[in-house]
Amino acid sequence: MTRSVTRPLPWTGHLAQPWLLLWRRLPLLDRWLFQELIGPLIFGVAAFTAVSLSVGAVFELVRRVAESGLPIDVALQVLLLELPSFLVLSFPMATLMATLLSYSKLSGNSELTALRSVGVPTWRMVVPALVIALVMTVLTFSFNEAIVPRTMVQAKATLNRAIGRAVAGEEKDNVLYSKFGTITAQDGSERKGLTHFFYAQRFNKGVMEDVTLLDLSRANQRVLLRADRAIWSEEEAEWEFQDGQVFVVPSDEDSPATAADFQRYQYPLGAEPLRAAKLPKDSTSLTIGQARTAERLLRESGDEQGARKMRVRIQEKVSFPAVCLVFGLMGSSLGARPQSRHSRSQGFGLTVLLIFGYYVLAFTFSSLGVKGTLPPLVTAWLPVLIGLGVGGALLRQASR
Repeated sequence: MTRSVTRPLPWTGHLAQPWLLLWRRLPLLDRWLFQELIGPLIFGVAAFTAVSLSVGAVFELVRRVAESGLPIDVALQVLLLELPSFLVLSFPMATLMATLLSYSKLSGNSELTALRSVGVPTWRMVVPALVIALVMTVLTFSFNEAIVPRTMVQAKATLNRAIGRAVAGEEKDNVLYSKFGTITAQDGSERKGLTHFFYAQRFNKGVMEDVTLLDLSRANQRVLLRADRAIWSEEEAEWEFQDGQVFVVPSDEDSPATAADFQRYQYPLGAEPLRAAKLPKDSTSLTIGQARTAERLLRESGDEQGARKMRVRIQEKVSFPAVCLVFGLMGSSLGARPQSRHSRSQGFGLTVLLIFGYYVLAFTFSSLGVKGTLPPLVTAWLPVLIGLGVGGALLRQASR
């Protein structure tokens, strides 16, 4: 009699073996609590993503399909590209709901009471929840930095092309850029100050239209250049001004001003005005590095309010993933309280209230940062610190 033996594929065994060994090395308590948390976490991600995606994207795309004739396949493509941005929003909320529901269920079934009776402290029970929250924090930051900016740009470009509008970054009105550097005085001394001021009435597909350039880099004269168009040449690293006039006004009152018309005029200003014109208005489409570049360009162009707002958004990009850790601590501490009983509907309602309260607090501090009342670092991280403090207080209360 022949006996057949079924063996796993070698490559699947090699991939699963390290994770299986790591899982088996975990204490039984942690494995049990992880298993209790994973199900509600997946449910929370799916539920909150579905709700936010429906409100934030589906309704608008359906309206465009019905009113603007947007093809259904393009609408589905845009929806898939926008999905990561809504997943990121659901991660903190799902973490809160999963920890709250799981620990409330275990507390209501007296399972946490049994653990306390054998000497397991409350802080040890919530460690798996904090590990899950830390994983969600890293996942949120990774999505925000590596995936969401790219997919949001692709989604906007796909939608704009489908409805016949210019792609974001190809058109912009009133482009301003101020360049600061070294100014040489008549006696040969140097000082720091505004050297160039660039203004274009409109930026249209790589072409600056109705351009004015003021050169203040030399103290003995002022150069004013006006042109119908200006095009950046990447090969020559210069601007080519077309069909305009150049005016030279010396600082000496006895010397006459000169003016000349031109068809082409090369000027080495740098590509910063082009980059300023292509800056997206939404910081969601920027990585942290791109946001820092945008902040520098806004600051150099004289838009201090825009630069301050971008500094706040940069700090928020770093602090937002930590909300998962805040919600994980608060949810597990609330659920681990003795005699804590929350049904799924009650837990969902409490989750919504906590989320609403936290985001109102974060929005308030963000507004103060944009106005300049508080530094960007404080406005972004103070709500996180307050949330961790509240979570720590709840954990101490649950430990009594």
